[in-house]
Amino acid sequence: MSAKKVLVLFGAVTLGVSVLAGCGEGGGGSAGSDDKGPFAGKSADEIAAAAVKATRDAESVHITGAGKQQGQEMKLDFSVDNKDNCTGTLTGPEAEADVLQVGQAVYVRADKAFWENILKAQGASSDGAVDKLAGKWVKSDADEAGTEGMCDKQAVVAALDSDKSEREGMKKGKETEVDGESALTLTKKAENGEEFILYVATEGEPYILKAVNKGGENPGETTLTDYNKKVDAEEPPADEVVDPKQLQG
Repeated sequence: MSAKKVLVLFGAVTLGVSVLAGCGEGGGGSAGSDDKGPFAGKSADEIAAAAVKATRDAESVHITGAGKQQGQEMKLDFSVDNKDNCTGTLTGPEAEADVLQVGQAVYVRADKAFWENILKAQGASSDGAVDKLAGKWVKSDADEAGTEGMCDKQAVVAALDSDKSEREGMKKGKETEVDGESALTLTKKAENGEEFILYVATEGEPYILKAVNKGGENPGETTLTDYNKKVDAEEPPADEVVDPKQLQG
């Protein structure tokens, strides 16, 4: 099993995507268009489109999030850039994992509880593998060296464009602050009562500062900060890396 498959099984890699999926590049509709404020004359959909583009074009970003996946509480804390560098932590029920990506190599380091959960979800027998894996870096297979999930910044942003029809018709909300930065809120309510709220920076580039998903099956929120800051990611020492084949049962 590759490190990336481990992340997928853990589930938290989809947290940011699910939180952000309700907001993004729309069809340029007219909902909420006015002549006041920092986005004068632009509709909510146009502002959301500009926010997605700015976030995509940024060199790097720090992503933190919390929410539910399949009823389980998940948290993530990642710094990721456009050059395949990534560092962060995924936290789930009674388990936690550090994630590191340097170029095309992805590593996961976690405790015994994490690996026990992963092997159980995979339907594999541990056969002593858990003790060998705990506290070590598990590297992705060479033939799966591409990037995906939360360590792929562009994949996260691409999720914002996955279904434009779901995001058309957003409305402008009030101006507020996110971690001291001025932001305009964009909102949309679905027929099932689910509500999406997108916070867009009103000063400088119109970056996405926060996205919130209320109600629905996967409520949660994601905050994006530290745009364009360097991501320090270095490969771990060779004696701390474990062959991923030891996961196979």
